[in-house]
Amino acid sequence: MKTLNRYIGMEIIKGSAVSIVILLSIYNFVTFGDELDDLGKGNYGLKQIFQYLALTSPRNFYELMPSAALIGTLFTLGSMANYRELLAMRISGASMFQLIRAVLRAGLVLVITAILIGEFIAPDSERSAQLLKATAQKKQLALETKYGFWLRNGNTFINVRNLGAGEKLGNIGIYEFDNSHRLTQAIHAGKANFKKGKWHITDLKRTRFNEGEITAETLADSTWDSLFDPELTNILVVKAENLSIVGLFKYIYFLKQNNQQSDEFQLALWSRLINPLVTLVMLLVALPFVFRWDRVMNTSQRMVIGVLIGLGFNLFDRTFSHIALVYGLNPVFSAFFPAFLFLTGAIVAIRKYC
Repeated sequence: MKTLNRYIGMEIIKGSAVSIVILLSIYNFVTFGDELDDLGKGNYGLKQIFQYLALTSPRNFYELMPSAALIGTLFTLGSMANYRELLAMRISGASMFQLIRAVLRAGLVLVITAILIGEFIAPDSERSAQLLKATAQKKQLALETKYGFWLRNGNTFINVRNLGAGEKLGNIGIYEFDNSHRLTQAIHAGKANFKKGKWHITDLKRTRFNEGEITAETLADSTWDSLFDPELTNILVVKAENLSIVGLFKYIYFLKQNNQQSDEFQLALWSRLINPLVTLVMLLVALPFVFRWDRVMNTSQRMVIGVLIGLGFNLFDRTFSHIALVYGLNPVFSAFFPAFLFLTGAIVAIRKYC
């Protein structure tokens, strides 16, 4: 049975690997077409587009894994059924339970791979992709560090320590240099808001550095036409899709400590936790289509079914998540319900047809 488990597992992993490569290529090709509309905006050229596609691929890999596992399993087990390999396994004494267990073992390898990429690579990579695109299009250099967000606009360097939603900034430092790279003035602002096309800045303190003297003054509230493009703040504000599971735990705790809404992040956390189960559910969904209709369906029909089921689940899952946020449904229930519904359908079909 060990040899059988190894054989089925390796074939499913290879089939899923081919499927994820194909799905990722199609997704990136479509995205490439969309990004061509922004070609030439600022410094956003072909090089930046390919960098953007490379940086967004880890998140897409993580999200496409359940669909890839479904299609890979349909293709692999379907081929085995067409060549009567599954029938030979059953005749030689392998039970249906043993075959299902072999499939799920292969699924665990896919789950672990997706978790490693989704948790340790995708969050930082996705954030870098959005920052790369925004700064290239706005012709502004930006860098995110543990000391806040740094941005360069000509000879002016801006440091923002606190980023908030709705284009709100706090604890801002603005440093201006001359062409000889000498600091001419430093401005500290307590808060900044972007309203009606202008930055409204409060709590201003300015220090000038002239030859032989330094002067400091406190300024009244001011309005600036240009500080930096407000779209950059939306890129850097904390988003659920840019956080790992640990990051979501910490941020939810922070929001609760400050009496702020955390439903969106709680739903994202539970969805992230349930994602491994979704991959295993997709493997179970594939089994009835292989064991019940092994002689009726050809490979292309199985591929179409796999794509339709994968797209159907993603559409239903995202729609239900939005409904849950609008109507304030329990995050745990909202994250589990789509997967539970498909799991129930898979179990019923397996018991009836397999």
